[in-house]
Amino acid sequence: MRPSRCRGRRRSAARRPSRPDRHPHPYRHPHPHPRGETMSETAIRDDRAAGRLEAYAGDEVVGHIEYFVLESPARALVPVHTIVEPAHEGKGIAGSLARELYAMSAREGVLVAPLCPYVVKWAARHPDEAPAADPELLSAATAWLTAHPGRF
Repeated sequence: MRPSRCRGRRRSAARRPSRPDRHPHPYRHPHPHPRGETMSETAIRDDRAAGRLEAYAGDEVVGHIEYFVLESPARALVPVHTIVEPAHEGKGIAGSLARELYAMSAREGVLVAPLCPYVVKWAARHPDEAPAADPELLSAATAWLTAHPGRF
């Protein structure tokens, strides 16, 4: 029995023909918000007293960032959790909340010391909008959170 002609032969990437008729990401939906709702239909409001930055679709809260305001060693907004309701995931809500948090901090002239893993990742992907956090502020924010275990 003769071995297969294909065994051991590989075509290099340079020889593969391009496929301009195919979407560059075939497994991604071409519309950024495939479930219908877009961020333009969502409003973001700050409830400072409750420590929540909330995204609303109509009268319904569809996502929020829980945060606190650190006073020392410098004033900073400290996001702790980002939550989006399961029915509204994949619509850009979490990213819009993170973007608004950094915009709020810029308007108020305060820093952000993110403890929320999502906000940390978002900030790393958007360094032009999210300045790097000061390690001293992050340490102080972690200490504050440890001293207030029932808060979050």
